Amino acid sequence: MTRSPTNRTYWAAGTAVVLAALFAAGATFATADGAGSRDAGGSAASGAPALYSPDAGFARDMSVHHQQAVEMSFIVRDRTQDEPVRGLAYDIANTQANQRGMLLGWLDLWGLPKVVADEPPMSWMEMEMGTGAPSMGSTGSMGSMDHSAGHGGQAAKPGALMPGMATKEELDQLRTSSGRDAEVLYLQLMTEHHKGGVAMAQGCAKQCRTPAERALAQGMVEAQQSEMKLMADMLKERGAAPRS
Repeated sequence: MTRSPTNRTYWAAGTAVVLAALFAAGATFATADGAGSRDAGGSAASGAPALYSPDAGFARDMSVHHQQAVEMSFIVRDRTQDEPVRGLAYDIANTQANQRGMLLGWLDLWGLPKVVADEPPMSWMEMEMGTGAPSMGSTGSMGSMDHSAGHGGQAAKPGALMPGMATKEELDQLRTSSGRDAEVLYLQLMTEHHKGGVAMAQGCAKQCRTPAERALAQGMVEAQQSEMKLMADMLKERGAAPRS
């Protein structure tokens, strides 16, 4: 049987998701044997990433980013009976929940906190390479850095924690939509979400020092780029288009 263009795109996206999960599974074992090992006193080994390193910052920020994607996917599964959208939402929720668990697990292995109160979102992408600490502005404080451009030059919209993330009002709108309206809004919001996620993952693929984490980040880039192409096709089928 010959696949339609949409089905071929859906198959390619699904394959990329599976490859990303395989990258992540291998990454967990590699990290457990490497940078995440602990000494007899229970502290993180000297090879573990530093508190403000790109490795640790990416793990913290992407776990938050992924959590919202999981939330949106569960919402839309309750707001439509459309099987292609529900199937995509299931794949995204399952993959990103698993990846989030791995990112948080690495932080545990490295002996690092999952939340750092004085760390602005995405500050690890502005680090001075090789210092293991955030780059400082003229005042010498973290607060002097300009984060308005976000990661990859993409700005976070007002009310959103990081670039690509939906606002509370947009999530509320998704919860109260149904049928085609919910499908279109979900696909639009998730496309924006993926754009932010891809830019962040590209930052880790370039800056992170842990090979396993770089591999996971590159897998995220490839999977989410394929899913964005799929979502563009799904929006077109519903007489809509991405918002940006």
